[in-house]
Amino acid sequence: MSELFGFDAFSPKEIAQRVETIGVVKARLPLLSMVMLGILAGAFIGLGALYYVLVVSDPALGFAAKRVLGGVAFSLGLILVIVAGAELFTGNNLLVMAWADHQITTRELLRNWLVICGANFLGAVGIAALVCLSGHPAMNDGLVAEQYLQIAASKCALPFWSAFFRGILCNILVCIAVWMALAGRSVIDRAVAIIFPISAFVAAGFEHSVANMFFIPMGLMLKAAGHQVDQSLSLTWFGLWHNLIPVILGNVVGGSVLVGLVYHVIYRRGTTDK
Repeated sequence: MSELFGFDAFSPKEIAQRVETIGVVKARLPLLSMVMLGILAGAFIGLGALYYVLVVSDPALGFAAKRVLGGVAFSLGLILVIVAGAELFTGNNLLVMAWADHQITTRELLRNWLVICGANFLGAVGIAALVCLSGHPAMNDGLVAEQYLQIAASKCALPFWSAFFRGILCNILVCIAVWMALAGRSVIDRAVAIIFPISAFVAAGFEHSVANMFFIPMGLMLKAAGHQVDQSLSLTWFGLWHNLIPVILGNVVGGSVLVGLVYHVIYRRGTTDK
């Protein structure tokens, strides 16, 4: 079917079938593999977030340049997940397509989400600790550390519903990026498909739960080390969960309902090629 579209890529209908097939494999991974791949994904997203902070900590850049260039840099995280291989909670919201087509059970779906989300947290916090210990935040005369603290504090201060709706919008774009990456047949195809949706969500200030699992613990570690910043009162462990709960819920709605189930209805509902 791909040739009907005039380019060397999988068609949307073929992508839908691939998402379901891959979803079954992901849902039935052995527990140890699932945990390790989840830890890797958390670390990969943390590396993308680190790259983002390096860009936005430069005071010479204007607002739009910081947001867009920072978003392009942040795309490194999902490129690593897709190309190097890892299991990311936000992208795995697309497993709902296999669930809706009765290819996996509700138990298998929830097991994957819970295990991967927890493993992503371990990977993100682990890479944050390594980055903090490395002295990296002291770069640019301490502006990198200041940026980490400002980002973490502002995320902790977000009202519940703002965080929830930003989480929805974020994971629409993340799952669209994963969807389009599955259309590609080469590393370059996948990287290009990822960069624009991911840089768009970052530039727009939407909320990604796994990125926040890196940003907020990083801010907490820097605060514990004696760094201070405006709004630092909101930067607490309670603030971490105040952010993560609505953002995770929003990510699930955006990725599973507004992308996964929508494409299921369009391309897979009523099909016979199970």
